[in-house]
This record gives sequence, C-alpha cells and structure tokens, in this order.
Amino acid sequence: RYVSDVLSLSLSCRPNVCAMQHLKGTDKKYFTNCKQWYHRKICGKPTVITYECCPGYEKIPGERGCPAALPLVNIYNTLGVVGASTTQMYSERAQMRNEIEGPGSFTFFAPSNEAWAALPTEILDALVSNVNIELLNALHYHMVDRRLTSEELRHGSSFASMYQDFHVHIHHYSNGIVTVNCARLIKPDQHATNGIVHVVDRVITAISNNVHTLLDVDDDLETLRTAIAAAGLTTMLEEEGQYTIFAPTNEAFEKIPQETLNRILGDPVALRDLLNYHILKHMQCAESIVAGTPMETLQGTVLEVGCDGEHMTLNGKAIVTKKDQLGTNGVVHYINELLIPDSAKVLLELAEGSSVATATKLFVEAGLSPHLTGSEALTMLAPLEDAFRGIDTTMRPDLRKLMTNHILKERLSSKSLYHGQQLETLGGLKLRVFVYRNNLCIENACIAAHDKTGRYATMFTVDKVLTPPMGTVMDVLKADDRFSLLVGAVQTAGMTELLNQQGALTFFAPTNDAFNALPPAELNRLMRSRSELSTILRYHLGDELLVSGAVGSHTRVKPLQGEKLELGVVSPTSRNQTVYVNRVPVADPDLMATNGVVHAVNSIIKPLREFCFTLYPVNRTTPHTFLILPSSANVQTFCVIYTIYLN
Repeated sequence: RYVSDVLSLSLSCRPNVCAMQHLKGTDKKYFTNCKQWYHRKICGKPTVITYECCPGYEKIPGERGCPAALPLVNIYNTLGVVGASTTQMYSERAQMRNEIEGPGSFTFFAPSNEAWAALPTEILDALVSNVNIELLNALHYHMVDRRLTSEELRHGSSFASMYQDFHVHIHHYSNGIVTVNCARLIKPDQHATNGIVHVVDRVITAISNNVHTLLDVDDDLETLRTAIAAAGLTTMLEEEGQYTIFAPTNEAFEKIPQETLNRILGDPVALRDLLNYHILKHMQCAESIVAGTPMETLQGTVLEVGCDGEHMTLNGKAIVTKKDQLGTNGVVHYINELLIPDSAKVLLELAEGSSVATATKLFVEAGLSPHLTGSEALTMLAPLEDAFRGIDTTMRPDLRKLMTNHILKERLSSKSLYHGQQLETLGGLKLRVFVYRNNLCIENACIAAHDKTGRYATMFTVDKVLTPPMGTVMDVLKADDRFSLLVGAVQTAGMTELLNQQGALTFFAPTNDAFNALPPAELNRLMRSRSELSTILRYHLGDELLVSGAVGSHTRVKPLQGEKLELGVVSPTSRNQTVYVNRVPVADPDLMATNGVVHAVNSIIKPLREFCFTLYPVNRTTPHTFLILPSSANVQTFCVIYTIYLN
C-alpha cells in the first residue's frame, strides 16, 4: 500500500497531470493534483484513481507528464472540455454565448453535467421553459464579474454575482475543499482567455433568507421553532453569523420519552444547552467533510461530524436526512434524532448513556431512582461492567447499602479532588481520595473515564466496585479466616498496636496458604520467634497507602524494614490486571481499612537478589562464546559457558 501511494503521488506530481478520485459506490468525484492530495479513503470508502492531462495540456511522446500547453480559449469553449457541456448548452439556449465568448473577465461556477442531471425534473423544466428569464438569471447567479482563482476564494468571503448583485458565499476549508453556496468545486482553476471556470457539483440558487427564516417556514420543524422561541435564541439566528444548525425534525422530538421531553422543555437552562448542542460555531457544508472530525458547538462540547459514503453522520450515526439548506448567515442540516448533551441530563440518563448497565440496574433496584432523577447536587460513582465480574448482583440489604455508598452528597469535578480529601456518601460513610502519579482514586475505585457533568449532578466512571473501609488493618485481618495464622504471627511479633493505630499502611498480607507452604519445622520455629516474625512482617508493610490502581509497570514502595519492595502489573492497560510484589502475585487486592489497605498474597515475600556478571571470551578461536562470572566476590561463585549465535 505504501509503495502504491508513493507511486500514485509520483504520477500525480508529474507536470500538468491531474488525478480524478472516484468514491466507490457513489457519484462523488474529487479532482486532485499535487497541491490537493486526498487520502485513498474518503468518508470511509476506498477511491479509484485515474490520471489524465489537466485541461489545457497534452502529452509529448517521450516526455514526462503533460508538458504541452494548449492555447487558451474563451469561457464558452472551455465549458465544453472540462465536463460542463450541459452548462455550455444551456448558456447558448439562454442567449449567453456571445457574452461568455466576448471580451471581459468573468468567474463562472459551472455546474457539471452530473449536477444538471441530478436536478429534480420539475425544477429543471421550470428553468428551461422560460429561457429568457429564469435560465438566464440562474446562470448569471453562477457568475462573478471578475477573475477569481481558487486561492482568492477565501474562507467566509462572498462576492456579488451577475444576477442582481445577489452574493455567492465561499468557504475554503483546511482540508483543501472549496465550496460556493455549499457546492463543491470539483475542477477548480480552468483558465480561459476571458476569465476562469470552476466546475461545481451542483446547481446553486440565490440566497435571501437567514437561517431562522428557513426554520420558520417548514412545518416539519414546528417543535424546534417553539423550542428556539422558548430558549430566547430567535434573535441570534436572525443576526449575522456563520452557523451550522443540525435541525431536529418533529419526528426526532417524538422519539424522546414524553417525561424527558417535558422536563427539558420546561427547564430554560437545559433547553438552551440542548439547542446550542445542535449549533456549530462555524459554517460546515456537507461536501467539506471527508472524515470524522470533532467540532465545537455553542454549548461548549463537541460533536463528531463525519460521513459514511454519501451520508453525513453525527457522532457516528447517519441521522442527517436533508443537507445544505443555505441561509445568509449559515446552513441547516435536518436530522431525525434529537441530540441530548450531558449538561441537559439527570444522573439516571447519564448512566443509561454510558457503559455502566449493571451499575445503573443496581442503583434502580436499590430504590435510588428519586436521587437519580431529581435536582439534588450529587456525584455518582458508577463501576464499569467488568467490575461486577464474579460478584453476586442479586439485590439484598448489604448490596443496597453498598450502592447507596456509591453516591456522594455533593456535586464534584475530578479536577477539584485532592489527596486526603474526605467525601461523604448518601449512606453516611466517609470515603478518602488518593492522588497518585498515574491515577486518581476514591478508596479502591479509580476514575476510568472523563467526568460526565449533568444538569444537576456528575457521574464518575470507576474501575472497581467500592469496598469501603470497615475497620483498621487488624480488624480486616481478624474478620477474614484466610489470615488466622497471620493474626497470631502479628500478636507474637508485638505489632497489634501498629496495625490498629492511625496511619496509612499497605500490608501485603500472607495468607494461611503462604505460611503453610513453609516446611513444618521452619514454620514452627518462625511462629515462636518474635524478632524474626517482626522482621519478616515489617518487610511486608509499606509506609504509604497504595491501592492496586496506583501500581504501574515499575513502582517502588519503602517497607517498614528492609530496602524496597518492587511492584509491577501484568497487562497494565487491562482492567483485569494482576499486581506483583517482588514477583509474587497479589491474590486478592484492595481490602480497605481505615488506616491502610490489605493485599492478600499466597507466598512469603522475600527480597529480590540482584546479580551483576562479567562476560569473558573463552578463546580467540571462538569469539562468540563467553564465560559468565559474577562481578562481585560476595556472590556465590558459579560459571556458565554461553554461546551467542549470530544470524
């Protein structure tokens, strides 16, 4: 593919060679050269590229490209060689031939043959039946009484046409596409002796109404008109500007549950946000889109405006039913689905629009719907789907209480959270905030997506179901039968007070399986030795609180005794990652305590041993064979013959 692209670019960059990209399965064509090179895919569809001499040039045998320049001809004759012969024919029928053959300097935005063929029959018949007036006026509207190259067609500019000085409106987009009244220039800069021809992909019509008037005269937009008036946006849409309006039809409003629609229509703030979410700050013609692009709305967030073949899309959906209804201050595209921004939603609607279906179901089953649909200032902690794997989600009193503790009593932004902050839940618990280098966590649950800020409340998507602290580290150990031997060892080592006192500890807690893996004689000796138990257990205790979500690929923790603990994760980008401490996997992470966190391990953790070796060539006749010896005398001596095989 790379070689093919380079070859194609090389061909198109030869002197006066032009390429025509035809979008497979559609009638769309893109005329390109070195200065206008599009990708092989447009609107997600592959293109077929053909090469030809640019108009006005011919090949010379034995030479590269099309170096022979043909004599320029007048506009009338130019129309015949650039794919606009129908425009040429109608110009003669409208008695314009003498005008565009004679002296002057004109710009002619000439509809292609396909553009005329695409006109509805009744419109075309109306134009040509009265050739002295309608057809002449229509063609004059495609002309400007001066020569304008595509470089002079600047974004947002307009020029008086030769039809009663009605202006044509130009948009020159950053991707190289140029439009006039939203018609795309498919063959720009076709020079003539008396001007220049730009072939366009549709017949354009004069514009006299602003976008509000366009909305006001269409019965299919009655609900939208009512909403605009209620939100006080009428004046804005009548004033000068360059707006793009994605106009929901009556059908689009009817698809919304009546209760939701009534709530938004009755709330001026939510209604204004809803409508502004349908309006872009700049004018975007449909033909300017060749791939999905995020675009800022008047509401402040973005819509992804894209295309799929011939269909214009919004946020990946082909919901645009009518395109490019042009006004003097913008363009209107009709859509059959209402776009509701997060800022107009209540908590339940935020959750229903996210990947937290199980959490949403449990919030409702826990009887929390009044909080989720009301106007309270709250923050919901909504665990992702994977967080519930292996958890019994049958509603019961303890689960109801847990879900209540996933809702905080105030509206928060994740950007305002700080380390050590305490947050109160609807259930009355206090949850702690932990700020790490690579994560932001509330207890064991780390924030996994951007905030969703609703009308009254906010939703944080988190990676785990909360396990609120229910006691000290010692209480956690005593409440879990897996740690019965560890509890005895802690008491023998005289560390009970340490694990009960206020602090922020991380305990990599050996389970009964970890102790029972020791030889019986060694276990018996260890469990009677206060000093040895204290040394070992203190090496399992970190002097900071580190939940599993804070562990990166290489994380170090300072233990209460010893040099360091090396932490890491397998599949660090996965939600179901496994944490390792000194290469020992954590069997059960994030047992939260009021003074720390417990991570269960099934092995006693030992310090990692570091070895440094020196490679010595064995002899000169075998230069790729080495003797590996320890570099330090305090390392047990051994040697290995290591042969390096080179390809």
